[in-house]
Amino acid sequence: MADTPVNAEAEHSVKPTPIVPPSNIAGQALSLVIAIMSFLACLTVGAVLMIDKSASSWQSQISREATVQIRPARDFDIETALVEAQAIAASFDGVTDARIIGLSQTATLLEPWLGKDINLSELPVPRLVVIRIDERNPPDFKAIGAAINEAIPNATLDDHRAWVDRLVSMANTTTYVGVAILLLVLTALVLTVVFATRGALASNHIIIEVLHFVGARANFIAGQFQRRFFWIGLRGALIGGGAAIAMFLIFQFWAGRNLTTAEGVQVAVLFGDFSIGMGIFIGTFFVIALVAALTTLTARLTVVRTIYEIDEQRADPSRQSY
Repeated sequence: MADTPVNAEAEHSVKPTPIVPPSNIAGQALSLVIAIMSFLACLTVGAVLMIDKSASSWQSQISREATVQIRPARDFDIETALVEAQAIAASFDGVTDARIIGLSQTATLLEPWLGKDINLSELPVPRLVVIRIDERNPPDFKAIGAAINEAIPNATLDDHRAWVDRLVSMANTTTYVGVAILLLVLTALVLTVVFATRGALASNHIIIEVLHFVGARANFIAGQFQRRFFWIGLRGALIGGGAAIAMFLIFQFWAGRNLTTAEGVQVAVLFGDFSIGMGIFIGTFFVIALVAALTTLTARLTVVRTIYEIDEQRADPSRQSY
């Protein structure tokens, strides 16, 4: 009996079934989980960058100035003492300017606590002289403080070093906490991908075992899974990163509209103006790339490990389950 000719067109019209059918992996659910964790990771990176930027700004502003505080006392001409302290401070090398804070400016500084229209002449309020410092050639603060104390016993020099040290400590602590949170989020991501990959392997275990038995290499089988999981991870990371950028833009818009209010000023002092700089975009791109790479690598390692366990069970019949 003659062989029946094969219809080449019909043969090519049949598409091969993928080793990892999309329906066998809860791709949407996994993408949603990855998107949520990527969103949290991007928020953490952005928040750390903004706090670090604000801390650097605070530190720079504080290190550029020092303050002479003169306390009022009975039978003490504080106005003359202010002028004398200004002259002493301005005479030192490294001091670019010495400025007396007037009564109106002092009242403005105290307004949040004492209210408006206060009469400072009736209150024992200390007066200030602000000294602007050359950052490249700072003065000898001990010498300035000693000279001012010798001339004006009621005066003290504050070079803000204690504030700078506390500020640096707070910024470093915040950075460490942010990095720890980021590591926890990425660890949760890896564990999620591991369980999802094992679930996909369980539903395709027979197919994978047969393919491996007839000669399909572990790299080939793992490649099918890692491509699938790469697109799942990339899609989730893009959604989470895009949502984080949108959140920062919303905060920036809110800060721009409410910067003149008391709440806006306090938020701006703590976290800056929520401006979206290149650092946040670079950090978000890094998180997206890292999440996609971790998803792909974790899927591959999990598949290779599972195939290795299959080989061990085949080599040791006592470990096979019936």
